[in-house]
Amino acid sequence: MTEGRRLTHGGDWAGYQARYGGQPLDFSANISPLGMPEGVRWAAADALADAHRYPDPLCRGLVEAIAQAERVEPDWCLCGNGAADLIYRAVLARRPKKALITAPAFAEYEAALELIGCETDRFPLRAEDEFALGEDFPDAISPETDLVFLCQPNNPTGRTIPRPLLERALERCREADALLVVDECFLDFLDEPEAFTMKGLLGRYPNLLILKAFTKLYAMAGLRLGYCLCADAALLGRMREAGQPWAVSGPAMAAGVAALRETEYVQAVRALIQAERPRLAEALSRLGLRVIPGEANYLLFHSPVPLEEPLRERGILIRDCSNYHGLGRGWYRTAVRDGADNGRLIAALKDVLKEGTL
Repeated sequence: MTEGRRLTHGGDWAGYQARYGGQPLDFSANISPLGMPEGVRWAAADALADAHRYPDPLCRGLVEAIAQAERVEPDWCLCGNGAADLIYRAVLARRPKKALITAPAFAEYEAALELIGCETDRFPLRAEDEFALGEDFPDAISPETDLVFLCQPNNPTGRTIPRPLLERALERCREADALLVVDECFLDFLDEPEAFTMKGLLGRYPNLLILKAFTKLYAMAGLRLGYCLCADAALLGRMREAGQPWAVSGPAMAAGVAALRETEYVQAVRALIQAERPRLAEALSRLGLRVIPGEANYLLFHSPVPLEEPLRERGILIRDCSNYHGLGRGWYRTAVRDGADNGRLIAALKDVLKEGTL
């Protein structure tokens, strides 16, 4: 009954398996190409010995590990069932009447806002500007704005926001008494993540909330683990109460603690992305595709011919971005994987584009 149903996000390996059998080469989900670290896998497996007990609803051990890794106060951290869980909790806790998001942006921001009937304004990111956030963005934050979502780097464009522009938006939010939610889930794939993170401003701006996740960097999508950082204890308290008390399982908590020790793994992932992203971008451009200069572990590009279904038939998934506000037909996103996988994608694209122009 669910075969053929179109999902909002990428990574629908189960739908592919139901239709074709076997597993695809998945470029539709932006997961670390190195896979889950072995130490993380064993930590999650070992935690099953305690699965007869309820998990700690306060995630105390994980919170302490996150606070130490991020160099923030433990009271500033709240864990959840992936970053998506925390997006909904933030909206339910804040109950904004008017919000501001960019277009295109991650779909769950608007989905969460629609859940409570919030009026949402979309700030357009334009293709002619290669989807860079405009310097006039802070001017769109009005005295009526209650909540602003920004993604650093943006999903699906991969473009980063200059720190001065982000700080201007943050100050404008403070003046409007609005909450600024900065999604940094892909930040650690950047060449220099510390140059872009806003966590150093948490103590000065209690209206700043930062989203992070273990999902992408550590290839832990199936374990569902994320966290947010904010100096507003009252807001975090309301967010904690806005969902079920046992949002994070015992195996996920153990995996998170183990992941934070995987410093060499993170360096290896970052080095791989730094090497392969420009190669993949150049290869896509040589095929005549318009490639947006993204800085994360994925690339947004435009094709003159349809790609999703022909690639599926060749065993490859990419993300059709036509359902993003501000994009449309012909826009696709691909993850950056290792050289061999990227080579398979390019070879398949050559065949599809050749057939599409005959």
